[in-house]
Amino acid sequence: MRYLSTRDAGPAPATHTFEEVLLAGLAEDGGLFVPETLPKLSAAALAGLGGLPYADLAARILALFAGETFACEELSRLTEAAYGTFSHAGVAPLVQLDERLWLLELFHGPTLAFKDLALQLVGRLFDAALAHRGEQVTIIGATSGDTGSAALAACCDRAALDIFMLYPQGRISEVQRRQMTTVEAANAHALAIEGTFDDCQDIVKALFADLGLRQELNLSAVNSINFARVAAQIVYYMAAGLALGAASGRAVSFSVPTGNFGNVYAGHLARAMGLPIERLVIGTNANDILTRYVATGEMTIGPVAASLSPSMDIQVASNFERLLFELKGRNGAAVAADLRAFRDSGALPGDEQGWRSARQLFAAQRVDDTMTLNTIAETYRLSGALIDPHTAVAVAAARAEMNEETTTPMIALATAHPAKFPDPVERATGIRPPTPPQLADIMERRERVTVLPNDIAAVRAFLRTHAQRARPKRGAA
Repeated sequence: MRYLSTRDAGPAPATHTFEEVLLAGLAEDGGLFVPETLPKLSAAALAGLGGLPYADLAARILALFAGETFACEELSRLTEAAYGTFSHAGVAPLVQLDERLWLLELFHGPTLAFKDLALQLVGRLFDAALAHRGEQVTIIGATSGDTGSAALAACCDRAALDIFMLYPQGRISEVQRRQMTTVEAANAHALAIEGTFDDCQDIVKALFADLGLRQELNLSAVNSINFARVAAQIVYYMAAGLALGAASGRAVSFSVPTGNFGNVYAGHLARAMGLPIERLVIGTNANDILTRYVATGEMTIGPVAASLSPSMDIQVASNFERLLFELKGRNGAAVAADLRAFRDSGALPGDEQGWRSARQLFAAQRVDDTMTLNTIAETYRLSGALIDPHTAVAVAAARAEMNEETTTPMIALATAHPAKFPDPVERATGIRPPTPPQLADIMERRERVTVLPNDIAAVRAFLRTHAQRARPKRGAA
């Protein structure tokens, strides 16, 4: 298995290994890594995956992407360690809401959000790969909420790396913030940026584009620009589909609350690999750039609106670049040109053929805050289940797409524990979600956070001051 960048300009064959993709995160040309060819699973191969424990399934799927980087036995040890931290034996259990609608609960990890499903494994993959090389890296990422806490939890106290997570000050929930700022580890840094998530993401990309800094600090990434994380997310689509009969050819559909496009893109890859997915539904909140694109073919940046589902308060969906690479016939030069125009004008150049292809791949629904609260209330009234606002976006989008003409099961991704967003849940239902053990004392823990301006130079200076790789070793001349 070899990888190439979505901005590769020439016809040269892909040369990057999984280990290089894992540790680099972002390609040097600013593009995102994708496999040269996608592994395919026959009906017989899918049947052979049915009934496996989650950790075993994860090892099998990751082996398809990791190539020679990790031996099968090592992958099995890493997946067992990663998913042994989860509070539910099934790791990602399915819960039935009605005769056709299911919830895929992705919040049983250490930080109570779906990001744990990938990052608990990716953190261990980093450890193993760095041990192979005898190297140290500096991880930097941007988060709109849950990625930061999951990444810090996965990477804290690991000797071979430092991690710096940027988040938009005042634009995430208090629980999300405290899950990042109360991590007690010398190698873990929460940075509050005076701007939006898109500003944070722009800073991270600019730092990676600084090739001198990138080499100096050995920069890497663990958010969804890192393909290793996307590969790990494919696993729960496979697990859910197999649980509902995909091994025997039964189709399923998924509804995914979407901000940065990474989660639903993993579902797209699962389908391309052979999982019989009938529909992939994108659910957005008021920041509906992806819904507008699917509806009209126009992708135009608007102002970021604060919502009850803050992890989705995004206007520039980084992982859309991977889909754009497909829509452009894997023409990296065309992708780079379109993205330059997008940044310069705020609008992606029109592409009728590409848009029509995208409409064949995805449906999309916009779910505003009023509909979010109504869905939380209705779900509790009908099933007794409490769901968080992001999950409510998925459920509302799923119900909008379901019709009486199909019996295909629809699976809505439950991406966060309701206790992470107790105020809107209580507002909608009158019930305050019980506090799980992971959050029992979070309001009393000491916070460690640095507030920085929306300025690349300020963040660069902070990295150089606090990254172990940038500091002289004790005893050095």
